[in-house]
Amino acid sequence: MSGFSSANNDHLIRSELWSTRLKEVLEDELMGTKYVDMIADFPDGDTINIPSIGQAEVNDYTEDSSIVYNAMDTGNFTFSITDYKSSATYITEKMKQDSFYMDRLVSSFVPKQSRAISKSMEVSILKQPTPAGVAGQTTADTNTINGAEHRWVGSGTDEVIAAQDFAKAKYALQKANVPMTNLTAIVDPSVEYELSTLTNLVNVSNNPRWEGIVNSGMSTGMKFLVNIYGFDVWVSQNLHQNTASEAIGGVTSTVGVNNLFFSAAPDVLPIVGNLRQPPKVDSEYNKDRQREEYVTTARYGFKFFRPENMCVVVTDTDQV
Repeated sequence: MSGFSSANNDHLIRSELWSTRLKEVLEDELMGTKYVDMIADFPDGDTINIPSIGQAEVNDYTEDSSIVYNAMDTGNFTFSITDYKSSATYITEKMKQDSFYMDRLVSSFVPKQSRAISKSMEVSILKQPTPAGVAGQTTADTNTINGAEHRWVGSGTDEVIAAQDFAKAKYALQKANVPMTNLTAIVDPSVEYELSTLTNLVNVSNNPRWEGIVNSGMSTGMKFLVNIYGFDVWVSQNLHQNTASEAIGGVTSTVGVNNLFFSAAPDVLPIVGNLRQPPKVDSEYNKDRQREEYVTTARYGFKFFRPENMCVVVTDTDQV
């Protein structure tokens, strides 16, 4: 009686093996919604008007003469619900019967759809200061307020970030009377790379407050370990990437990303928004197509509200 070997019994060996695990895509941290001033008094409709009032003027007065009366400047800010998003998928009856991974697939539908809509919201929030008609900043312009620039190209070599840009952003916000509390910077990963390799930061012997950076790195997760000139710094993959070169003040960024600097103090948040319909899940069985359908929908809007509380530093991303 002959024995068994793989040479003449390959029909007894499975040619393919499938793991019980499913590989899922790694996802970045989302943070945008916590920096939005959500409009509460917006019960119906899709557009709301927010009036604004300016400051009073002071005039010299001469005894026994007529007082000069000045009208105060007023304005109107119009906000609308602009986005109606959906994320949907289905699984057929036959697939449910035949698929080894059916339970894992179905249980992932709703979380992944909700995540997709949240990601869309994040991108919408972080792009708001981007030039967009009357809502955003003006492209290729310093967007000067009270004599201080609020948009410029990174001051480092080859249009990258420099520590000086943090100080300049703080100065611009101070000149615009923005509260110096909860200062926040949201920067691209390329900015963290540049800061991590700056000579004056690596040479910690002359910068004792930066000690430990070379050993442990600049950040943990998406948050910097250190505060830079008063700014708490976060890293995001979702900042607006410029599709064309931009020249500001004689300096040109060719492959730029818009890094945001602002105060996250509750009453002066630079972006307003409204979540008219939070992500809502519907599912039903389609008897004609013999499949289970899952749909997540949401309605929302975001808009740039306080240009004085936003500095945008455009930096190149091709120096890494």
